[in-house]
Amino acid sequence: MSENNEIKESKKFKNYEDAVFEGGGWFILGHSAGQNKIMAKELRAENSRKKVLLLGGVHGNETEGVQFMVDFCREFAKDEEKSPFGFDLFLVPVLNPDGFFAHERKNASGVDLNRNMPTKDWSPEFQEDKYNPGSHAGSEPESKILVDLLNKHYFDFIISFHSWKPMININGPAEIFGEKMKEKLKMKVVKDIGYPTPGSLGTYAGWERGIPTITLEFERGVELEGIYAYARDAILDSFKALQSE
Repeated sequence: MSENNEIKESKKFKNYEDAVFEGGGWFILGHSAGQNKIMAKELRAENSRKKVLLLGGVHGNETEGVQFMVDFCREFAKDEEKSPFGFDLFLVPVLNPDGFFAHERKNASGVDLNRNMPTKDWSPEFQEDKYNPGSHAGSEPESKILVDLLNKHYFDFIISFHSWKPMININGPAEIFGEKMKEKLKMKVVKDIGYPTPGSLGTYAGWERGIPTITLEFERGVELEGIYAYARDAILDSFKALQSE
């Protein structure tokens, strides 16, 4: 039985263009398999020695995470030039615009981007089409963009926003951040979500590179309008944990 059998489908965005930020320092990080723009923004803090990556829309149909990113960017980064926090902030609201615009998990090539990262455990085998890992590890342009980003920037903390069963999945040395987020989210903190995820960002960045990485799984199918209010303060608390290190 698939682990997703009892999981609701995410709500569709009312206006998908709301997630495409342009102007005000936003730039094209690269293009997807379907030649859609992947937008990003970097906000720098004065005398900062730390950097955080916030990432949404790895799975295009998991709109809860994109909604959080959109609202976060509206509050803290839409037109701002500097980070409002004591560290540099790199934002990618939608890594998989192909899937997002189509309300589909995979990209335009039919690949699950969270099974395509060039991890040591990457495998070409998959049992369900939605987990298609691609022709080879790191085959997709979106994965190459993410790998290049991690090679260029020395991130101290990564949060990738998803939706499934609500949980805080910690990868690498991220316990302090997971526990901080748990206090307000009332989610369980886990190192293993219960089934293999070869080729995932959590494995590539967290376990193999030692970057504190959290895959935050919102409850799938909830109303999008309440996502940001629910999670905002928990994310800000995790930032405080980074600043206190």
